[in-house]
Amino acid sequence: MHILIATTNPAKLAEIRKGLQTNLENSDILTLDDVTIKGKPAETGKTFEENAKIKAQFYGDQAHVPTIADDGGLMIDALHGEPGVKSRRWPGYEATDEELIDYALEKMQSVPEDERSATLSTCLCFYDPQKKTFLCEQEGIKGYIAQEPSGKETNGYPYRTLFVVKETGKYYDEMSNDHITMNHRLIALKRLVKKIAQ
Repeated sequence: MHILIATTNPAKLAEIRKGLQTNLENSDILTLDDVTIKGKPAETGKTFEENAKIKAQFYGDQAHVPTIADDGGLMIDALHGEPGVKSRRWPGYEATDEELIDYALEKMQSVPEDERSATLSTCLCFYDPQKKTFLCEQEGIKGYIAQEPSGKETNGYPYRTLFVVKETGKYYDEMSNDHITMNHRLIALKRLVKKIAQ
């Protein structure tokens, strides 16, 4: 079975590829470098699921192979769910990892420690271009926004360096073995793979 992972984020690609190789045997995994794609999808959805479906269908219809895409981000309670679907474009433009970290800390500057709760969420969608059908799974992990970043390399995930996992008290990007069992994207992907296999 050919499956296209539709992402331009190298860290996300590696994560989803690992999850597929672990949970879906006999799958031939393709990346966007393996197919010819014209243009970029307009991520106009108001939810992570809507955007994940838009991306999966855009790339799947052009590549003519089943496609997995995801959309997700950080939702901060004190900021009414921001950045949410804005994620990379939160400041009003396509920001770098460092700019997003600085922007988040600035927005949270006056928020007291006991009101800094947040959730890292993701939605993965599998799209079959022949049947025109979708399978989707969502997952999130609870935590709070730290007063300062962890100092680890962001690797395309700027918010992880600010996010402390409630269950462990560790920065998300500091988890090692815990990360495999608690990674919200891998948890959602495992459930999605079961649906695909059926």
